[in-house]
Amino acid sequence: MNGLTIMLIALVALAAGYFGYARWLEKTWGIDPNRPTPAVENKGGDYAPANKWTVFAHQFTSITGAGPVTGPIIAAMFGWLPALLWMIIGGIFFGAVQDFTALYASVKNGGRSIGMIIEDYVGRTGRQLFLLFCWLFTLLVIAAFCDMVANTFNGFAKDGTELMPGAAAGSISLIYMVGAVLFGLYLKYMRPTAGVQLIVGIVLMVAMVALGICFPVYLDSVSWRYVVFAYLFAASVMPMWLLKQPRDYLSMFLLIGMIVCGVLGVFVKNPTLNMPAFVGWEVKNLDLFPILFVTIACGAVSGFHSLVSSGTSSKMVANEKDMRLVGYGSMCVEVVLGVVALVVVCAAAQGGVLPSGTPFQTFSHSVAGFLTELFGVPTDIAACILTMCVSALALTSVDAVARIGRMSLQELFTPRPGEKKGPIQALFTNTVFSTVLTLLLGYAICMAGYMSVWPLFGSANQLLSALVLTGLAVFLKATGRKGWMLYGPMTVMFVVTMTALVQAVLKIFGQMANGTFVFMVGGLQLIIAVALIILALLVVYHCVLRLREPADASKLRKA
Repeated sequence: MNGLTIMLIALVALAAGYFGYARWLEKTWGIDPNRPTPAVENKGGDYAPANKWTVFAHQFTSITGAGPVTGPIIAAMFGWLPALLWMIIGGIFFGAVQDFTALYASVKNGGRSIGMIIEDYVGRTGRQLFLLFCWLFTLLVIAAFCDMVANTFNGFAKDGTELMPGAAAGSISLIYMVGAVLFGLYLKYMRPTAGVQLIVGIVLMVAMVALGICFPVYLDSVSWRYVVFAYLFAASVMPMWLLKQPRDYLSMFLLIGMIVCGVLGVFVKNPTLNMPAFVGWEVKNLDLFPILFVTIACGAVSGFHSLVSSGTSSKMVANEKDMRLVGYGSMCVEVVLGVVALVVVCAAAQGGVLPSGTPFQTFSHSVAGFLTELFGVPTDIAACILTMCVSALALTSVDAVARIGRMSLQELFTPRPGEKKGPIQALFTNTVFSTVLTLLLGYAICMAGYMSVWPLFGSANQLLSALVLTGLAVFLKATGRKGWMLYGPMTVMFVVTMTALVQAVLKIFGQMANGTFVFMVGGLQLIIAVALIILALLVVYHCVLRLREPADASKLRKA
């Protein structure tokens, strides 16, 4: 099979999903372009209305983390066909539906998060359990992605040799942080048209990349870890319009450019896939079920996306008609990235054996080669640019999740309407305290290294998707909307992820039995895994009780 055929199949299927299935969902549930959105009604702080492309940029850059690259490349060990089918089917009917529905439900409910929506339609106990689950999950994301970014920016090899790509990528990222603030001030006070904003953004992006390559910053991974966590604090407490929103807009050019380069490379070179379509049901002592569906998360369905949709993007949407592009469309573009990664790694395989090295290294090397061959970019500069693009995948996700983690902790301790805050509630709902506590615990888990955290993160991420889909199904039923299209995805994801988590727990018990158990790694994983399983079962129990209640037309609430 050649890469061009696979790319065309994916693009046609995703276009059909966006213009067909997504439009049908939009009409089935109903939108009101004339209804003021939460961003417009509550402008200020976390609420910042923006045009649809700015919101799309935020959603896309926030959800497009390391998953769309790492997941398909790892899953290719089962062959290219299972990975391709899961990304296309999962992306159209699972992931994009979840992202769009979460955004839709939040916009229809004052821009509130999924946890707060669950309180309205399931009850306070369901809300508290869900928010606690979300907060624990954000700690795993912060730990995994921060360690990944710090190692990517590391400017030194083990022997002390300076590494130009990592140092340049780190320098570009630092410049991006400052440039984003300046760009945010420019947008707020100069109020340029969308066209002028686009031109200024592209020029600024090119200038920052060039400046970073000319003046690389050589720091080790430990120093970069401190820098990243300091940035996360700023991104969590500063107004959206000042840092996060403009940075996501500027990062979009890097990420979209990387995807376009990858797609063009596949179209022009039409590489042959040197991997079998299907290797087997078991590879390297790993079963295709559930490993495939947990490994490919962001490229098919990811619970993390729902937190972005309902946590930040819903507070930026200026018109309900923008929701399909933002929620469904951004996921479709992410699937394209996943397919490009799959084609790239399978083309780089030799004799059915995947190339050695990390998924990021394989992807960066191949797409940098496209950049050099297609546009004549010098090899060293292409490597710097792609390293920055890949690191931006993780950094633009982790700054969003740090903010969401802070908000989840605050919501967890928010009293009922009319209740007075006690001293503990006042402390934990304080923005600075909740941010510092979230980042400190995330840093503690980060010390174990992302390879120790990533397997647990993958299972928790997919389990979160099952919980969100279940909660959204309750919302649709309670508001008199059809929700049957969510029943299949929520059931599949729950079965898949509970199976994976139980297997993870049994593996840890096996390590205890054979004497290979390390408490700082295995102990932490065991505690979090068991906590996630218990919380998930309780959340699903409360949601299913609501779904089984007979519909009462007199009690339907139309959000």
